Amino acid sequence: MPNISRRTFGLMMGAGASTLAMPYYARAQGKPRAVVIGGGAGGATAARYMAKDAGEDLDVTLIEANPQYITCFFSNLYLGGYRSLASITHGYDKLASNYGITVVNAFADTVDREAREVVMADGARVPYDRLIVAPGIDLIYDSVPGYSEEAAGIMPHAWKAGPQTKLLKSRLDAIENGQQVVMVAPPNPYRCPPGPYERVSMMAHLFKEKGYDDCKIVIIDPKPKFSKQGLFTEGWEKYYPGMIEWYGPDVHGGIASVDPQTGEVETDLDTFKGDLVNVIPAQKAGMIAASAGLANDSGFCPIDPASMRSQIDENIFVIGDASIAGDMPKSGFSANSQAKVAAMAIRGELTGSKVFPAKYSNTCWSLIETNDGVKVGAQYAPAADKIASTSSFISQTGEDDALRQATYEESVGWYKGITTDIFGA
Repeated sequence: MPNISRRTFGLMMGAGASTLAMPYYARAQGKPRAVVIGGGAGGATAARYMAKDAGEDLDVTLIEANPQYITCFFSNLYLGGYRSLASITHGYDKLASNYGITVVNAFADTVDREAREVVMADGARVPYDRLIVAPGIDLIYDSVPGYSEEAAGIMPHAWKAGPQTKLLKSRLDAIENGQQVVMVAPPNPYRCPPGPYERVSMMAHLFKEKGYDDCKIVIIDPKPKFSKQGLFTEGWEKYYPGMIEWYGPDVHGGIASVDPQTGEVETDLDTFKGDLVNVIPAQKAGMIAASAGLANDSGFCPIDPASMRSQIDENIFVIGDASIAGDMPKSGFSANSQAKVAAMAIRGELTGSKVFPAKYSNTCWSLIETNDGVKVGAQYAPAADKIASTSSFISQTGEDDALRQATYEESVGWYKGITTDIFGA
């Protein structure tokens, strides 16, 4: 039996009924139903904003398989020793108790779009008038020859926060001086564009703190360039000289295979052996997006840039990493911003409340070394065929120490603020 909030349990029908036959909750008298699949930065935000702003006029249900959410953003700081795992772990209790959201900790298998019902893994069905799908990403393991879900137990990806993050941390802490880490970076598009390179910075920071001057980190990248490249390169040369080597496709010529048993990454240039190999494969929208028929040939979900409504089903909205969001990167900040637009659109349709023109924003902070933070971000607005950038900013090379420290402190304040915005105060 899945874990269900007390509010949900109270609405269950027929104590002796089969779990497969009964819904998770009965429709409240006369209330429209909004359901959210996925309790991450996008999904939990959308649920909270719909419940908060609609009050008693809307039934809101959040379906999330995991009872706790570990943020991908700031997980690199856990790897680098700046944060504890507990500090980036959040629960859903406040969403249920403070906002009246029905929280269902169970796995959503697919969507019966004709019936407007979410089909759960145990066969139960959750009806909706409007649905938000926020499943994040799934990994395309075989996009890297030789890699697989099983191989991830040896060559962790840690691109979904949780057990993989803890595994990578334990493997990283076990590295000894003189050993080598090899990262296989992901191709575009992928979650958190600066993330792999902040991760490398945190690895190098950890080695530097231990006095491991002979450790090496090699990045094998399928991309010819990467986010904040000038800023990261400057920082690596300043803090970790000779420790980090980056190879783009023009140099390595392509990734032929990885071998989890030997720790080898074979390229046209050379075979790189790592005592720890971190493979981050290509990505696509979370599995339910495909099973519901919401994704196109890209593996991601096309949306209306003015509302985040699916271009495939007018009763469904897709937000966060699973969506094709034009100029917006796949990030926690982006998902949070998109969630508010979708929540407002649904609230307007189901309760008659006023809907304002969509506005989106994003900032991605990265820590290179203690108190040396950098950022990139933009403002966005819906255009005819995509969400388009209207203005942007990025940290500059050569900034003074005080500014970099202020940028890092800004990121810490942002993390506290956004997690409160997502999960409630």
